[in-house]
Amino acid sequence: MSVNFRKTTFLGLAARLDQCPPPDRPEIVMSGRSNVGKSSLINALADHRGLAKVSQSPGKTRHIIYFNVDNQLRLTDLPGFGFARVARDEQARFSQLTDQYLNSDRPVVLILHLLDIRHQPNTHDLQMMEWLMASGLPWQIVLTKADKLSRAQQERQKQQIAKTLGLPDTSQLLAVSIQNRQGIETLRSVIAAAAGLANVPSPDAAAVD
Repeated sequence: MSVNFRKTTFLGLAARLDQCPPPDRPEIVMSGRSNVGKSSLINALADHRGLAKVSQSPGKTRHIIYFNVDNQLRLTDLPGFGFARVARDEQARFSQLTDQYLNSDRPVVLILHLLDIRHQPNTHDLQMMEWLMASGLPWQIVLTKADKLSRAQQERQKQQIAKTLGLPDTSQLLAVSIQNRQGIETLRSVIAAAAGLANVPSPDAAAVD
């Protein structure tokens, strides 16, 4: 079977685990800092600029957000961490929600952890990396905002990030750009394969992948 990412729709919000939709579809979980570009990436995957609201105030999204992809799988956007303007007890609550979700019995088939390619991973990223390595779940590191760097700079950053994360090489790092669509088609294929599906290529899929 195949999946068409352009048939992606908003499904709903959950502030608690008991508000999550039934676990009847494979789930692709997205995690990362609150300003790393998760909403923009969802919009790029769906070819729908206004689907996921792009906040001008990092940390504004404090729920688990679900998107239905062609009735075949779900994109699950976890609350971003690093809310500079949010009270510490509120930060703890959002972190607890994420922890509960990742340790629940949801049908997670892939975790995408997003990093800004221009910066080195922080403490939260390193903690997430430790969890991913111990979880036994498939995962992929997605490096956003790749258009801000040249290809040579991207490769140097990938090497540095892999070293910081304790990875043997850069094979688990995928650089993407919302602006020039670098890596978007590749990421669609990675997501589809994790769910046991084939990606329906975009008619205007660029060679930048």
